[in-house]
Amino acid sequence: MSITKPHTTVLLTGATGNWGRATLRELSSRSDRVTVLVLSLPGEKDKAVLSEFSAMENLDVVWGDLTDYATVATCVARADVVLHVGAVVSPLADEQPELATRVNVGSMRNIIRAVKAQPDPSRIRVVGVGSVAQTGNRNPPLHWGRVGDPIRVSRFDAYGQSKVTAERELVEAGLPTWVWLRQTGIFHPGMLEIRDPIMTHSPFAGVMEWVSAQDSARLLANLCEPDVPGELWGGVYNIGGGEGWRLSNWQLQTAIGQAVGVKDIRKWYDRNWFALKNFHGQWYTDSDRLHALVPFRQDTFESALARALATAPSSVRNAGKVPAWIVKHLVMKPLSRKPRGTMAAIRSGTDQEVSAHFGSLPEWRSIGDWSTFEPPAPSRTPSYLDHGYDENKPASEWSAIDYLEAAAFRGGRLLTEDVNPGLPSAPLMWSCGAGHEFAASPRLVLQAGHWCPACTADPAGYDRQAEHNKFLAQVIDA
Repeated sequence: MSITKPHTTVLLTGATGNWGRATLRELSSRSDRVTVLVLSLPGEKDKAVLSEFSAMENLDVVWGDLTDYATVATCVARADVVLHVGAVVSPLADEQPELATRVNVGSMRNIIRAVKAQPDPSRIRVVGVGSVAQTGNRNPPLHWGRVGDPIRVSRFDAYGQSKVTAERELVEAGLPTWVWLRQTGIFHPGMLEIRDPIMTHSPFAGVMEWVSAQDSARLLANLCEPDVPGELWGGVYNIGGGEGWRLSNWQLQTAIGQAVGVKDIRKWYDRNWFALKNFHGQWYTDSDRLHALVPFRQDTFESALARALATAPSSVRNAGKVPAWIVKHLVMKPLSRKPRGTMAAIRSGTDQEVSAHFGSLPEWRSIGDWSTFEPPAPSRTPSYLDHGYDENKPASEWSAIDYLEAAAFRGGRLLTEDVNPGLPSAPLMWSCGAGHEFAASPRLVLQAGHWCPACTADPAGYDRQAEHNKFLAQVIDA
């Protein structure tokens, strides 16, 4: 009996992560039309995770490294679609920033190079994945955002910086068929078990438009189908769950606490253990656009939380039965004092970290206790930043005047004198207010919010840059 090969071969990286595993489960249900090629490290941990899929008929695993071009090229040559989810993420990226850059940027470059090496590069659709971390801290009242807002990474965020560079690589690569997705916070069952100092980096007043792992997986799987609208390709999009997933960080904390039986989450923490800024998160004015093009939203926050609770270990489900003082003093307080914890910064007196998380030591001291705390209530009315050019004009009608206006708004100049109108992907030369010269396409600058790469890589200098960059100055106090 002959077997008809499914018509689409999908190369999936990052298959052993939360999003990757959910995507494998989704693709396993499409075995009649999809073959999945997974590229994964050959470590015991990765092999143990993928053992869940040992019976998946439409799965082929290649053991190798994303930073090895020969391996990547072999896999890309077999693929019709590349879903590049694999990355070194926080908190590991914070601990090993050089590794994050090598993997996150190097792997994107390898995929681009491999696609270009094909006889027909247009045959392969490339889906690159970025992060909400690329736009950094956006506390209320600047908590609404969209693609095209300033690229501005929080201090000490090596993951965010690596994704900024990887996005630039893909947007400027000249590939025929690509898309870049800036992923938001993914709500998955493991969320209830996270115990890492990074927890203390999230301001109570901050926000996030979350999305479930299942909906994110559905999005990637749907991008492999033949009916994806052509207008999607060649764009940058925010992934978000929509209205019901727009939570303040305080709402998320209390919802998870109540789900595990904690009536008053404040008894687990001191208020001043949590940073006031330097994290990331937005509510999006444009996340519905992606869903309109490739429908993927089916989950609600409530159903995802219930699902997470149902699969959590009993120690998590019954956390509310443990006396709060035990959790506070034996778990949470030591956690805040571990390296990368906010209280570790306060105890060490490290000026840069204290400044990043709180502004200054006096500002930390003025936070107060829970008696003066008011639950944050960010405005649910969308607001928009100025992008410094006429956004009513389609990219096909952009000309030198649009680029001159955008450059001036960013405190810089357009250096290219001979500009061909209507070519948004053609690289031009620019200079920033600090005098750095760089090449970038209008699409990268105007549509995606990038500017000088040297300045973007210097978060400690953002305040200084904002003195001449009106575009950046809009979010400098967020």
